[in-house]
Amino acid sequence: MTKEKKEILAMSQKERKRIKVLEEKIRGHITVREASAILGISQRQIYRLLKNYKTEGDRGIIHRLRGKASNRGYPEQLRKKVLEIYWKRYRDFGPTLFAEKLEEYEGIKINHETLRRWMRQNGIITSERKKRPHRRKRQRRGAIGEMLQFDGSHHDWFEGRGPFCCLLNAIDDASSKVFLRFAESESAESVLRMLREYSQHNGIPNSIYTDKYSVYYSEKKKTDYQLAMDKLSVQRIYANSSEAKGRVERGNRTLQDRLVKEMRLRYISTIKEANKFLEEYFIEDYNKRFAQTEQLADIHREIGEINLDTVFCFETVRKVRNDYTITLNAKYIQLERSDAVLPIPGQNVTVRKYLDGSLHIFNREEELDFRELKEQAERKETRYNPPKENHPWKRKTVGKTRYAKE
Repeated sequence: MTKEKKEILAMSQKERKRIKVLEEKIRGHITVREASAILGISQRQIYRLLKNYKTEGDRGIIHRLRGKASNRGYPEQLRKKVLEIYWKRYRDFGPTLFAEKLEEYEGIKINHETLRRWMRQNGIITSERKKRPHRRKRQRRGAIGEMLQFDGSHHDWFEGRGPFCCLLNAIDDASSKVFLRFAESESAESVLRMLREYSQHNGIPNSIYTDKYSVYYSEKKKTDYQLAMDKLSVQRIYANSSEAKGRVERGNRTLQDRLVKEMRLRYISTIKEANKFLEEYFIEDYNKRFAQTEQLADIHREIGEINLDTVFCFETVRKVRNDYTITLNAKYIQLERSDAVLPIPGQNVTVRKYLDGSLHIFNREEELDFRELKEQAERKETRYNPPKENHPWKRKTVGKTRYAKE
């Protein structure tokens, strides 16, 4: 006597609900019209389900394609080809970026969610966003140029092919539109160069949001960045934590993934090549994908007659000596007569070093002529003549009488 094998059927809640309703119809407790209204399907479909349920039992309710490949699915050969391409060139790409590059370089267009499913089925675990503590959401600003979030991201951008460097990221708070430049470090010079370029391309923003890094903030003496922003009447806003300027921090994480891989595909390994790539392709493409500029007003101010050389520079103050010289970096500079009014000895002049390395001296915003002295002016030697033996300084006093010292 042979035992019949029990068949195990996997059913969804939707299918179990259908069985319950069909049984009530078979018992005569409800009509076909009522069953149709309960299940949300046509009466014709109810008749089909009743026929299948009576002839096949529970299996008749289960969808015919359960466990089979979809008729609209991709061929298995294409799936294997795509996965081979992934392991060969894009093994650390996420599904979204992989879908973009697969279409751009390989000419294969597949939805990123399909790629995500294929990757998980083959044990490829992509990076997931870490859980972060809940923070109160700050609303975006209402206009482009109202606030610019600025930050430097130190990272191995060339993956060992080139020097370890810094990406300076300026992102508009309202639209998420970015402006990027590579530099050796987040120094005062690189920050000033970056902001000068930004102003030339987009105009002068209303405010800039940064952290309290020494380039941007100092309580004792204003930094060159602070002086430049004051000249442009740009409001300086400082964050007390990295989470406060979350938009630019999240942007840095995205760039450390996308930009690194874009440069790898193009074999970019120097700062000069990277900046050229940013200007000619990446910034425009990135903004098209992620920036939201529609129906937003642009309140950037025009540069007009502002001389950006005198704004984005290194500035210091020096006092004029009696011989109309000043000292700078242990060297003497002679102020010359010119059309500009020379300051009175004892007054201060403003010394500015432009980003191109040239030196300029101003007296109340009038530029002065000058020349650097190679050597300090010679001083006359003064000889010391010792006093004579009978000099009053050498006599000792006893009472009111002076006696010569023995």
